[in-house]
Amino acid sequence: MSIAPGSIAEEAGFRPGDIVCDVNSSPMRDVIDFMFHKDEDRLNVGFRRDGARKQISISSGSGADLGISFSPLKVKICKNNCVFCFVKQLPRGLRKPLYIKDEDYRLSFLYGNYTTLSNITAEEKKRIIEQRLSPLYISVHTTNRVLRNKMLGNPKAADILRELKYFADHKIRMHIQIVVCPGLNDARELQSTIQDLYKFHPYVSSIAVVPVGLTKHRKMRLTPITKEVALETIDIVNSFQKRFRKKHGEAIVYCADEMFIKAETPFPPVQEYGELPQIENGVGMVPLFVSQARRLKIPKTISNKNRVLTFTGTSFYPYLKKFIGRLTDKEHLPIDVIPVKNAFFGETVTVAGLLTGRDVISALHDNTDKYQVLAVPDVVLREGDTLFLDNVSIQDLEETTGLRVIITDSTPQGFIDAIAGMG
Repeated sequence: MSIAPGSIAEEAGFRPGDIVCDVNSSPMRDVIDFMFHKDEDRLNVGFRRDGARKQISISSGSGADLGISFSPLKVKICKNNCVFCFVKQLPRGLRKPLYIKDEDYRLSFLYGNYTTLSNITAEEKKRIIEQRLSPLYISVHTTNRVLRNKMLGNPKAADILRELKYFADHKIRMHIQIVVCPGLNDARELQSTIQDLYKFHPYVSSIAVVPVGLTKHRKMRLTPITKEVALETIDIVNSFQKRFRKKHGEAIVYCADEMFIKAETPFPPVQEYGELPQIENGVGMVPLFVSQARRLKIPKTISNKNRVLTFTGTSFYPYLKKFIGRLTDKEHLPIDVIPVKNAFFGETVTVAGLLTGRDVISALHDNTDKYQVLAVPDVVLREGDTLFLDNVSIQDLEETTGLRVIITDSTPQGFIDAIAGMG
């Protein structure tokens, strides 16, 4: 573990590299165990340093930041062979972490990663209940066990309805994902799945219906989501939403933004997404941006003499272009936006978060002469870093384009703040 200088942990005597063995006599398996105990008034921490066993007591008080950071979890690897697995559709040459297929309930709890529960043990399920690891994010796809096992490529996968019932009986909240694959789990299968999942409400708190993502590198035979399938799927979800809103005052099931884009139909108002429980899964992200852009008040003092260029994926381009148009027409800010086609994964992949540095550079090649600044949305970069998916760096981008690069938060306010802060 690492210790922050001047922290409670350092003052108590901990040092970087100490290995925690137990907390208040409970074995320390991972950071979640520490999180479970850390708000107790006194922590008796057993640890090893240079092979010697030691113990330190900390009187911290509830909610105190002890200044302890742990090494990343050793991730449980997925043993499924899903017909739509995105990792299997990746070409060579990307960062190594992108090829890791995680199937870990701990990452589901900590970060909202989706798990199929196909490799969870009885002991792990017991831990989830005892430590209240809630909510969990679960990929269901279909409640038809035969079909689900076929889609997972795992004939031994447990009955998902039984697993969901277990967690619902123990009051664990769950957010569900259904990746729609035409000809497999759409249409009537989708209706049946939503109906089955609804039986576990309110512990099944939300259901996201997401179109399958297919790259040009895929080897599996899958049909992409067409406009007709997208429209049919939206109609199915809408019919359930009407019932659920009437009975519970909330929609419960939602289509991902990409479904509306593929259907070429307007988004629902952002208010209909409730608390946006699956926004990180692309559910309500565009409607939220549009709503925030509409309500945003531009500071009168903002000024920018540099001509700014920004970019996004082809699916979000119309919405960002409209926002940028307001800034140029009404606020007279010199800003332009261009769409970047995804040559690396294929043009059916249209989201900004899967753009590579090479595709961005290619799109900018003949478009930089009249600009001084390039605004890069943070969603195209690795979290907390300055690298694209293909390891192209911000420095590479600056050297190639000759432009000063600024990184912007992917919200209307974040974009304005970045422009205002250029100086």
